[in-house]
Amino acid sequence: MAEYINIKGQNIEVVASDPANPTLGQIWYNSTSNTLKGENLGAASWATGGNLGTARFASGGAGTQTAALAFGGSTYPPTVYKLETEEYNGTSWSPGGSLSTARGYLGAAGTQTAGLAFGGQDGTANIGSTEEYNGSTWSPSNPMITTRTQFTGTGTQTAALGFGGYTTTQVGSTEEYDGNSWTSSNNLNTARSGLAGAGIQTAAIAFGGSTGSVTGATEEYDGISWSTSPGSLNTARNFLGGAGTQTAAVAFGGKPPTTAATEVYNGITWTNSTNMGTARSDLAGAGLQSSALAIGGYTTADSAATEEWTGAGPATVTITSS
Repeated sequence: MAEYINIKGQNIEVVASDPANPTLGQIWYNSTSNTLKGENLGAASWATGGNLGTARFASGGAGTQTAALAFGGSTYPPTVYKLETEEYNGTSWSPGGSLSTARGYLGAAGTQTAGLAFGGQDGTANIGSTEEYNGSTWSPSNPMITTRTQFTGTGTQTAALGFGGYTTTQVGSTEEYDGNSWTSSNNLNTARSGLAGAGIQTAAIAFGGSTGSVTGATEEYDGISWSTSPGSLNTARNFLGGAGTQTAAVAFGGKPPTTAATEVYNGITWTNSTNMGTARSDLAGAGLQSSALAIGGYTTADSAATEEWTGAGPATVTITSS
C-alpha cells in the first residue's frame, strides 16, 4: 500500500521559530506567531549610495559593490575630460591616484587594487593608450591596436577584453589584453558603439548600443568568437551600464530617451526588473548581478549619483489566504 508521503509529499513542519537557513520553496508553520510561512524569491531593489566627489559621465567603472573604482569621464558644459580616480568602500567615495591621460568613453576592467583603463577620447582625438592601477597610482602599458571611443571592456588587469566602439563609424573590433599587450580577435557580429558588457575574457557578453539606431542585440564571447544570443534587451538603448557575468548579467540606464530601466539576463533571456531611482545615461557599472553599482552618468546635467543594486534573492514571507 502506498504511503501518504509518496502521494502527498512532506507534512508542513511546525516550529517555534523560523528556520535559520530555509531552502527556496520550503513552507513551515510558526507556532509562536501562529503564521504559515515560506521561503520565496524576494524582489530586487536599488538603494542610494554615497555620491561621487566629482559629478561626471562617460567614466570607467571596475571592481565590486563594496570595493569599486571610478576613473576618467567627462563634465559638461564646457566639455572637460577628467583624470580623477575615486575609490568606493560600500558607503562613500575617496580620491585615488589620477590617470596619466584624461579621457572619457573609455574601456575599463579589473578591481579596485588592479584596475585597467584603455582607449577612449581625450577631447581632441580618439586614443588607444592603456594604463594599469595598483591601488594608488596609474602606470602606462602598451596601447590598443584600434584607437576608439564609446566602447566597453571587461575582465581583469591581466586578462581583459575590449570590444565595439566608434572610430569614424561603429566598429565590432575585439581585442584581448594579457597584462602587457593587445591582440586582435574576432569581431562582434553587430558593429556598435555605446554598448555595455560583462563577464571575463573567455566568457563575456555584449548588449545594447547603437548601429546608427539603438539596439537591444546581445552577443556572447567564448574566448574566440561571438555568437548572437536569442535574447535581446526589452528596452533597446545605448550608453547604458552593465555588470555581472555572461550567464547572470544586469543592464541599467541608457538612452534615448533617458531611462531608469533595469533588466537581468539568465544566459538566454532578459527580464525587466526594478528601475533605478534616478534615470540616467552615460553611466559606469561595477559588480555582479546580485550586487551591482551604478556610477555617475548624465540626466540633464552631470550626475554624482551612486546606486547600489541588490538582485532578487531568497526571502521569508508570510502566507495569507488573500
